[in-house]
Amino acid sequence: MAVVGELVVGAGLLVKGLGLITQRPRLFLLGAIPPLITSVIFTGLLIALITELDPAVEWLTPFADGWARGLATALRVLVGSALVGGAVLVMVISFTTLTLALGSPLYDKLSESVEQEFGDVPELDENVVRGIFRALRQAVALIGISALGALLLFATGFIPVVGQTVVPVISAMFGGWLLGIELVGSAFDRRGLLRLADRRAAMRRRRPLVLGFAVPTFLLLAIPFAGAVVFPIATAGGTLLARQLLGVPTSVTR
Repeated sequence: MAVVGELVVGAGLLVKGLGLITQRPRLFLLGAIPPLITSVIFTGLLIALITELDPAVEWLTPFADGWARGLATALRVLVGSALVGGAVLVMVISFTTLTLALGSPLYDKLSESVEQEFGDVPELDENVVRGIFRALRQAVALIGISALGALLLFATGFIPVVGQTVVPVISAMFGGWLLGIELVGSAFDRRGLLRLADRRAAMRRRRPLVLGFAVPTFLLLAIPFAGAVVFPIATAGGTLLARQLLGVPTSVTR
């Protein structure tokens, strides 16, 4: 019951994020621009992948050419599904990373504005150039992890039954977890917790809470162009999540 409660509270942070962002219409509209741009880019890439899916699947499964037609078709459907699923996983994480990079000052401002609801907001004292290189290094690391995870999940997708039932759930949890690492970043950075390890350690202590917020967010961001609306809301919700992970109040005290 405690786990279920944490999952529900985590999902509720997305709803609270919506409430907070609607009180900031200007930031909300500005925050929709970067994900709209990246949505166009990644939707184009996804369409290109789907267009070339049949040749790609045939290239990956030349050994099935001599199989019975029904068996070869079933295998290639599985391969195509796993390929698209892995691509979506990497694209959502890359989408988040690129969107945050394009709108970094804006999303930091949005996150800071949310925190001001609850009291004084700490300021990050970090050299700008050092901060840019740190953010780039962390972005490359997260994209690399997502690509490796996608490959492993792609391979696991060929296991009968497991590949069609368990793997999609694991993919959403894995993608949501990486997404959570990115969305709590701004609030953690302001408190001098600049390493990805700092975020992961705090998230592990309340894993159900994180997944309750991050998995629905991941699934919503997987919908083409939904990111333009979801991303500013997720930024606000991620700030609330970070405060809960750090034991900072998320109720108005003034």
